[in-house]
Amino acid sequence: MTKQELRKIYLEKRLSISSKEKLKLDDLLLIQFQRLSFDDVRILMNYFPLENKNEPNTLLFSNYIRHAIPDIQFAFPKSDFTTHEMQAVLINEETVYQENNYQIVEPSDGETIDEQSIDLIFVPLVIYDSKGFRVGYGKGFYDKFLSKCREDILKIGFSYFDPVDKIDDVQQFDISLDYCITPDSIYEF
Repeated sequence: MTKQELRKIYLEKRLSISSKEKLKLDDLLLIQFQRLSFDDVRILMNYFPLENKNEPNTLLFSNYIRHAIPDIQFAFPKSDFTTHEMQAVLINEETVYQENNYQIVEPSDGETIDEQSIDLIFVPLVIYDSKGFRVGYGKGFYDKFLSKCREDILKIGFSYFDPVDKIDDVQQFDISLDYCITPDSIYEF
């Protein structure tokens, strides 16, 4: 199936998950996530999950890492919808956030860091395939951003679903994940 077909199917599936079931699934994702080692991670780029898309709660996973690696730094994306580019902005306790026109919560200000300095990035997805390629929301922000990152950056996605066999319209600029974590498994690519 194509990205567009898969996006429609899996967004509907994800939206059909009740809030009670979602809490349980997020806890199971966290249990799987805790099986990985993050000893060399100094900067993690996370994103605020979109509630209206029923995305997995990535803030649970970054809170876990904060306790495991007390001196870790966090960055969040700030998007430019005219260029379809994004920047990584370091955050701290004083960071102020705002919701943009697409209901995405972003830091309103802060230090923009070089993509090359990021060790680990959580990558949003709707669904992914058995090779680690993902279906996002169709604007290409993350693939453009990841193309500027170090080759050894650790790319992790989170999904309530197992992978599909194949995404028919994977492009040459699409960048695959290193891991996708589900409630029952860790897929490595």
